Amino acid sequence: MLMKKIGILMGGLSAEREVSLQSGEHVYAALSARGHSVTRIFVDRDIDLVLRQSSVDVIFNALHGRYGEDGCIQGLLELMGIPYTGSSVLASSLAMHKIKAKEIFRLHNLPTPPYYVLQRERYVSLEEVHGAFGFPVIVKPASEGSSVGVSLAEDLDSLEEACKSAFRFDDVLLVERYIKGREVHVGIVGDRALGAIEVESHNRIFDYQAKYVPGHATFHLPARLSPERTRGILTQAHRAHQALGCSGATRVNMIVSDLGNEYILEVNTLPGLTPQSLLPRIADHAGVSFPILCETILEDARLHTGPQLGERRIRQNLFDGAERRAASAVGPH
Repeated sequence: MLMKKIGILMGGLSAEREVSLQSGEHVYAALSARGHSVTRIFVDRDIDLVLRQSSVDVIFNALHGRYGEDGCIQGLLELMGIPYTGSSVLASSLAMHKIKAKEIFRLHNLPTPPYYVLQRERYVSLEEVHGAFGFPVIVKPASEGSSVGVSLAEDLDSLEEACKSAFRFDDVLLVERYIKGREVHVGIVGDRALGAIEVESHNRIFDYQAKYVPGHATFHLPARLSPERTRGILTQAHRAHQALGCSGATRVNMIVSDLGNEYILEVNTLPGLTPQSLLPRIADHAGVSFPILCETILEDARLHTGPQLGERRIRQNLFDGAERRAASAVGPH
């Protein structure tokens, strides 16, 4: 990788643009210090033109949220033939869509909190839809990250307000039963679970403020769980990562309930890489410094659609050889 020109995608068009800029700058500094040839690529709607002019060999994807984490930019990079970090188009899209991800978890017998779906175009009577589902509940936009638009509702009135807030970010909402317990995040790098961090939010839930404003959460690393329980958590998280077909680095969000059950909430295919982010903290506790973490993520950069470049060359050579042998056997026309 020291011989390759690396482009760091940062910024983007989502509500998580500022977080992405922080992640990108942090990665840029780490890889530059390790001697890599790195260039920042600020993502806007002309990203295809920018990529063609940049002549980069590989992309480090430091985007977050819509268009950067949901398979859109991954599809563009596949078409352009530029290897990139993170998961494939399909895995990125499935993981980003919280409802589809939960359907996959259930198919793989992975525990996830009960839920129902609200669609703006079919939204009529919330009281009728909610029925006897009960409270409290968590309301989430189906395809946002960093807890953008996420609210806790404890009665029908607050549920109405939570839905109005979430509909600002998405036309489809997930209403999920609130599970009382410890919020635990597992970091996975290179298909290996590195460890788990427990988040104790000073707010009622681990919302955007608790994630990015210092002083709104306390972190316990390692998580305050028994060794046996920790092993079970890591196994469940790794299964969720595999069920969605993820690769590279991911962060799996879980709840360990007060009754002793574990629940998968979601899988983040492009976890934050800011100084406050959870994956770098988990990696550091496991003995992996931030520059090494970035290089490890970078080494896994690849194209996911079709054979890799080396394989294509081998197949092309075999095909060319077969054509020459066939022409020789037939003779001149």
